[in-house]
Amino acid sequence: MSEQFAVIIMGSDSDLPLVKNTIDVLKGFGIKYEARVASAHRTPDVVSEYVCDAEKRGAAVFICAAGLAAHLAGAVAARTTRPVIGIPVDGGPLNGVDALYSTVMMPSGIPVATVAVGKAGAKNAGYLAAQIMALVDKDLDARVKANRQAAADEVKAKDAALQEKLQSL
Repeated sequence: MSEQFAVIIMGSDSDLPLVKNTIDVLKGFGIKYEARVASAHRTPDVVSEYVCDAEKRGAAVFICAAGLAAHLAGAVAARTTRPVIGIPVDGGPLNGVDALYSTVMMPSGIPVATVAVGKAGAKNAGYLAAQIMALVDKDLDARVKANRQAAADEVKAKDAALQEKLQSL
């Protein structure tokens, strides 16, 4: 069996600045990934062929970023039983609310794990992919747990600094 990797599919190359947040998280955990631009509406055959091929090659999770109608994650979920994470892209006249609804409202049996709209969601897509992949990778699991502990330690340090400041008021 080949080494597992994450797949990122963007509906447009204009989504790259947002998806870079996902890529940074994946890189931070040492997770291999592939990234492509494909459209659920303009290149549906490309989406289908790529998803099937990536799954055969060991893709563990698919991350899809799309705005407006945002059917990309659903189109991918229709082609694979691997976990699919949808990132609703902010923008357009509804500032990403339309993308959120399009991504989260899936029919029964074709789930898409949907993260928040925008940058926080893009980061969380990377973290969620890492947690999913860590289920079968003990080293990755340890890195995910260490990252979570480091984040907790950072909050505790900030609270300690606040307590010191409050003493001098």
